Order: sequence, then C-alpha cells, then structure tokens
Amino acid sequence: MSRGASEDLEPDANPGGGPAVAPDVGQAAVPDAGPDTSPLPEAPAAVEVRGATREFPADAGSTSALAGVDLAVGEGELVSLIGPSGCGKSTLLRLIADLDTPTSGTVAVFGKTPAQARADQDYGIVFQEAGLLPWRSVQANVELPMQLHGEPAVTRRTRAQSLLALVGLADFAGHRPHQLSGGMQQRVAIARALARSPRLLLMDEPFGALDELTRERMQTELLNLRAATGAAVVFVTHSIQEAVYLSDRVVVLSPRPGRVVDTVEVALGDPAERAQSGGALRGDRAFFELTSAVREALHASGRATATT
Repeated sequence: MSRGASEDLEPDANPGGGPAVAPDVGQAAVPDAGPDTSPLPEAPAAVEVRGATREFPADAGSTSALAGVDLAVGEGELVSLIGPSGCGKSTLLRLIADLDTPTSGTVAVFGKTPAQARADQDYGIVFQEAGLLPWRSVQANVELPMQLHGEPAVTRRTRAQSLLALVGLADFAGHRPHQLSGGMQQRVAIARALARSPRLLLMDEPFGALDELTRERMQTELLNLRAATGAAVVFVTHSIQEAVYLSDRVVVLSPRPGRVVDTVEVALGDPAERAQSGGALRGDRAFFELTSAVREALHASGRATATT
C-alpha cells in the first residue's frame, strides 16, 4: 500500500494484533459539554457618539457648537434631545445623519460610519418642514425614496399604500400636498421616511410648527408607529412635555457649546400603553414629576453655565 493511501485510513486501534481489550465498564464517561451558554456578542447600538465636538469658523477664531458629547441610543429606544436654543441639538442630529462631520470625536450608526449607514438606508429623517414635492401626489411622495433606489413600480405602490394606511392617510393617496393640513403633511413625511424600512428615525422638531391639539395627536401617532415598527428614534424638541410623553430617556444639553449635562429616565410604560392612555397620561403625578425633573435639569444647566 502506498504511503498516500495509508494516510487516509483510521489508525489501528489494536496495533499488536492480539485480542481486543474491552473497555473498563467502571471507567467514568467523559461528561457531555452541553449547550454553549457563553453570552452572545452585544449588537451595536443604534447610535453611538463619543467625544463629539463641532466648531465653525468665525471672524475671530471659531465658534464651538458641541463640546465632548457622548450619546448612546439602543435599538428600539426613543431618546429626546432637549436644551436651550442654539445649544447644538440639531447640529448633533446632523452629525448622526451624515449631513455634517464632527471636528473631533466619533459617530457610529449601528456600528457603521454615518456615511455607510446612509448608503445602507439604515435611517430616515423628518424635519420641521415636511418638504414634500408639490407637483407629486401624496403616494408619489412616499414612493420617492424607493424610486430613487430603483425598486419596481408594483413594489413601490404596495409599500406606499401600506405606509399611508399606517399613518391614517389611505384615502388621500391621490391628493397633492397643498390639499392637506400641516399635520397631514407631516404624516406623509413620516411615511416617506419609513419607505425603506429604516431601523432608526431622526426627527428634528417635526411637530414644532403645528397647533397644540394637532401636535398632541401627532405625538400619539408616533407612539403607535414605534409600537408597529420597532424603530429607534432620536427626537429633537424644545417641549418638555413632548420629550417626556414620547421618550424612554430625555437627554439634557447645556447652553452653547452643547454638552450632555443630565439624563432623565422615563418609565411610563411602553409606546402602545402610552398611546392607549391618550391625554390621561399627561395628568398623572408621575408625568408631572418627570417634567419637573427635566425642567430643573434645564435650569440647573443654565445656572452652571452662567457661573463658569
């Protein structure tokens, strides 16, 4: 037999050729290792910002908008950013959205650079203005992101119809934007942001231009959307009540340059429970205490800045 052939055979268990020896029945068996119970690696956060600063050129040196911001948002979590005007809330959102770059520090979206996350359509964006194209129908506006990515017409149409039903506008698919109220236009903008099934929504004061009653209805709609989609949300707002009603956590930023000075945990039930409670939740003592905590954090950050 050639060497190559012999190497393919199992080794001889009884090389001496004598009678085989039975195994000792009293010998302990090797225990079964059992299932692997080692912890699985943690999934990357939806958003992770580390030491982010942003400086803009000015006539004399530079203006600092953000200074050493750290922020983490888990999958499926809604985190509100609140702070005084000019504190860098929208600047921070723009860094996450790859609409700007930090002067220093890092930003990651699902473990990727913001540019890669944008290319992969991991997030959708909703601004204060709906930004709908006036010459396109409501449905065509929702279809736009899918059209830009070359999806077939039947896929676009089916997805857009489903999203319009989700935001309560199925009967307005053929309307033009000017035929809708401000709140309805924002619902179209949200549906458009969800067109590519993003895992993250970035929302920059999306309800800021609405009247109070419409704003409260839109807040409840957003809770229902969270329950239906499971998307994480980073939400910029000036409203303390809005931040508490919507959020799992409220992150308080200092006056410029923006720093994270406090985080208020909000335990008021899951999104579906909050939506079902309607306006009753806003009258609860727990809600009042949380809004007071956020308000005090804002005042404290202002006092601290004034004395430094």
